[in-house]
Amino acid sequence: MKTIEQIGAELQGYDPQALSASAVNDFLSRLVEPITDTEELGLFDALGRVLAQAVISPINVPPHDNSAMDGYAFKGDQLRPDAPLVLRVVGTALAGKAWSGQAAAGECVKIMTGAIMPPGLDTVVPQELVTVRTESVEGLAQASTSSVRTEIIDIPPGLLQAGDNRRLKGEDVMADREALQKGELLTPSSLGLAASLGIKTVSVLRQLKVAYFSTGDEILSLGETPREGAVFDSNRYTVFGLLTRLGCQVIDLGVVRDDPALLEAAFTQAARQADAIITSGGVSVGEADFTKAMMKKLGDVAFWRIAMRPGRPMAVGSIPVPDEGRSAVLFGLPGNPVAVMVTFLAFVRPALLRMMGANTPAPPLLRARSTEAIRKKPGRTEYQRGTVSTAPDGSLQVQTTGNQGSGVLSSMVQANGLIVLHHAQSNVAPGDEVDVMMFWGAI
Repeated sequence: MKTIEQIGAELQGYDPQALSASAVNDFLSRLVEPITDTEELGLFDALGRVLAQAVISPINVPPHDNSAMDGYAFKGDQLRPDAPLVLRVVGTALAGKAWSGQAAAGECVKIMTGAIMPPGLDTVVPQELVTVRTESVEGLAQASTSSVRTEIIDIPPGLLQAGDNRRLKGEDVMADREALQKGELLTPSSLGLAASLGIKTVSVLRQLKVAYFSTGDEILSLGETPREGAVFDSNRYTVFGLLTRLGCQVIDLGVVRDDPALLEAAFTQAARQADAIITSGGVSVGEADFTKAMMKKLGDVAFWRIAMRPGRPMAVGSIPVPDEGRSAVLFGLPGNPVAVMVTFLAFVRPALLRMMGANTPAPPLLRARSTEAIRKKPGRTEYQRGTVSTAPDGSLQVQTTGNQGSGVLSSMVQANGLIVLHHAQSNVAPGDEVDVMMFWGAI
């Protein structure tokens, strides 16, 4: 792992007292490294995990050309743009087994969705688009000249082209091709795709271990008696939820008081047990506690003043575990509840995904029209809580959730995203488009 000094030297204009939000993400991308330990899991246990190696398909999916519709299969070269096509039904192809007959010109086969296309047939007309009638046909009965009743279909002109409603062999996934990429975060659709290949287990990277604790004498754990000047610890629960949604193994170390010995023990324990450590509180300029001093004593840590709101103070670095020859990455977040969540979403979440080995791109920002004026000074990135909705004309609109104080957690509950006002951006007028980072999938 590179040192803070080495990474700072790589970045042009690096100034820990005045970092832009984009510079923070650039720094963290250079600091963290993916884990490499793997395990084999069944599909039911693999949701949300990261693939350690690509999945190569052992088969074609689908394994045969098959019908995408309930209808009638026939040779498509018989279609004419200006004349109906009349065909005689000579058999039925059911899903799960091949039809063994042969259909000649002027003939078709009734076929079910998913059934193998009969030899030589390449087009399917949906059953609801045809007219079905019966006719007497002479000489069809074996050893008899009597007539029998047979189904005839009429296909109107201009409805189809040759090849319509046929699924081709291997059109979903071809044998010996990559079906899922290394580093892919396994979603429900990923599990379904793996199952469609007949694959029961996948090789995944182990869960990222993240230790977390809150700091401060003023923090109450749930169940403690309220006292003057103290507040209940909400940050442990929001961070726990964020980490759990991300698929991390969470190690909760509770609340650690402003005592050097307790803080040293907590940091040491966290580094030994986890790949990453997250704390809240104790990183602001001038705070009268021991957290910053202990971070400096035990690790290689930078204290940043980020040009953002909320969440200006932040610490980042590493704490070595000498006897294991490795270090745990440290994220020291602000103490205010909203600032904790915003800095996590903006910086910590992307860094942890990289540590997990995920190649997941950053979620795209949505564009929505602001329904109100928003004051903004250039020179810092602001993340305002907002609610995105659909306007009467069908476009997206967004409004703030009111009080944007960094301690107002209720406004985070009311919001469904963060309005991202970029570094160089200034005031927003009603009707102006703004970027929005949606919560869905992250919180």
